Amino acid sequence: MSITTTAQKEIPSNYLNRDLSWIEFNWRVLEEAQDASTPLLERMKFLSIVSSNLDEFMSVRVAGLKDQVKAGYNKKDFTGYTPAGLLKRIMKRTSKMVNEQYKTYRDIKRQLVKEGIVFAEYEELSANQKKAMDAYYHDIIFPVLTPMAVDQSRPFPLVHNQSVYLSVVLEKEDPGDEHYFAIIQVPNNLSRYIPLTVRPNSKKREFILIEELIEQHIHTLFSGYIPVAVHAFRVTRNADLTLNEEGAEDLLEEIEKELRRRRWGSPVRLEVQESMHPYALTQLQDEFQFSDDSVFMIDGPLDLSYFMKMALSLNGFEHLRYPRIEPKYPVEFEANADFFTQLKESDVLVHHPYESFDAVTDFVVHAAYDPQVLAIKMTLYRVSGNSPIIQALAIAAESGKQVTVVVELKARFDEERNIAWARKLEKSGCHVVYGLVGLKTHAKITLVVRQEQDSLRRYVHVGTGNYNDNTARLYTDVGLFTAHSVIGEDASALFNEITGYSAPHNWQAFSVAPSDLKDKLFELIERETEHAKSGRPAYIKAKMNSLSNQQMVDVLYEASQAGVKIDLIVRGVCCLRPGVPGLSENITVRSIVDRFLEHSRIYYFENGGDTDYYISSADWMTRNLTRRIELMCPVLDPKLKKRMEHILNISMMDNIKARQLLSNGSYERISNEKAPYRSQFEAMQSISWKKLLIQE
Repeated sequence: MSITTTAQKEIPSNYLNRDLSWIEFNWRVLEEAQDASTPLLERMKFLSIVSSNLDEFMSVRVAGLKDQVKAGYNKKDFTGYTPAGLLKRIMKRTSKMVNEQYKTYRDIKRQLVKEGIVFAEYEELSANQKKAMDAYYHDIIFPVLTPMAVDQSRPFPLVHNQSVYLSVVLEKEDPGDEHYFAIIQVPNNLSRYIPLTVRPNSKKREFILIEELIEQHIHTLFSGYIPVAVHAFRVTRNADLTLNEEGAEDLLEEIEKELRRRRWGSPVRLEVQESMHPYALTQLQDEFQFSDDSVFMIDGPLDLSYFMKMALSLNGFEHLRYPRIEPKYPVEFEANADFFTQLKESDVLVHHPYESFDAVTDFVVHAAYDPQVLAIKMTLYRVSGNSPIIQALAIAAESGKQVTVVVELKARFDEERNIAWARKLEKSGCHVVYGLVGLKTHAKITLVVRQEQDSLRRYVHVGTGNYNDNTARLYTDVGLFTAHSVIGEDASALFNEITGYSAPHNWQAFSVAPSDLKDKLFELIERETEHAKSGRPAYIKAKMNSLSNQQMVDVLYEASQAGVKIDLIVRGVCCLRPGVPGLSENITVRSIVDRFLEHSRIYYFENGGDTDYYISSADWMTRNLTRRIELMCPVLDPKLKKRMEHILNISMMDNIKARQLLSNGSYERISNEKAPYRSQFEAMQSISWKKLLIQE
């Protein structure tokens, strides 16, 4: 499909850059860590997320840009940046963010002390605490450590991706000017933070970082030498997989090889403790060939992602967390415990995490044990470490059911876990498929085929999020359960295309990437454009994680120019500039960053009054529309359309955690004279009266 729009003829400044937009998203996460109204341990979690996000960004996006620069590629992208120009802008903006991140860390640390949570330095410990920590070092830490000298006979050892190391500058005990250099990996299989014994008459909880303890005992590793300086450093490497899928005889084995090569990925970023000894810094920069703009001086502990585990595990500080919520079990399934009987009566829409993901797990378990179920087919992109869904699929296969599981081995940073699950499922008798060459299978769908009287009936679950019971407590997603015959037929056809040699299907309900999803979305947007030109109601509301496909931005610009009102709720990356006169004045873009990660993809088209609602696994990004197997499914039940409308409307009404994208690419908090309205808190309340909503 070829689209020529007014916007395509405009200058590149009509678009915001994807990577710079991502940095703005991570700034919004950082703002949640800075927000004094956010409970203190939740602020720790947000600060951890900033670090984890930045690690992935550096190891994938920045790594890719560095490869382009190294290869001499200097063509501008559609936003007007060359790789070199964009890389320079990214590093400058990221450096500013990291400085602000550690300023926030120091503030949170001070606030934690007031609440009785203390990160101590060795010199501050009591005599008893020092004695206990000395024993812990000698008994637990010391046996694990390996000092690695660097000199003419011992070349620089492998430095693992994103592991914390200590650089040690040494002198001989005999006076001399010569420096010696060694490194030590901080064990990542021991706790990063070590609890201290409680002082007498104290209610404080005190901790010391493991690298602080190693530094204090560094002399035990280098007899005959005097440690001059000890500083932490950390290297981020290119962690993107490069696969020749067509030439791979066994995709699973090929990915395992690539995972091993990932440890040797080219260096992308060097983080060092502030005031690092010049000799040590020179050794590291020479070894990894880092320019100054790739070196981040850190005023604090490296890698704050450890904050997440600590914030989750600290007991006795519930007042520093958000109140615990207990997800409600969907009222439809509470009223009718037999999933299949309920779905023959009506479709069911669930909204996570406000409604329990247990309903999805129970659906699969129910199917696994039901003697009338003949087959279960499912896609798995990311699953938890102890997934009950995996256990249910294995049981189903062992009991003689036909179980087909499409496992995506290329789910970034979950590859090893998915390989382990794939092997477990194969041993249980499941048919395990790794998808199609060159495409990631990102669609979220389960199909259950059941023998009922003299016919077969299909039951389907389609979701916007992964089949992961852990992240389902942290992400907002929606899922549709249905026994609609047309959706069931499309579901069967989708699995046949993925697992067999079926020709592209003539979809009745679904739209599937990469074959026709993009064209379907263009068609829906252009239909709104024609409605607007004809004076009929025309309105688009879309909720997604990212919007970066240039053609998609262009058709939205064209719709805006025709008079279509467009409200976008885009959590992260957005390349569209809203509110530009003559281009996008009818478009608004807002982002919500709150307690839960906004993850659902919901699309609404007014269609002249005959409204259409869709849920999807796909964001409006080029990779989702052209390089992945993605799914968009209509919500057909009028009562469920009301629920979809409610979910979108409360997002649009948020004036506490929502920020609006300005045409210059910056975001500002939405403030108005209306009563305070927080969409995620409202969603929690909505579940309580869901029954009334669906019975209207």
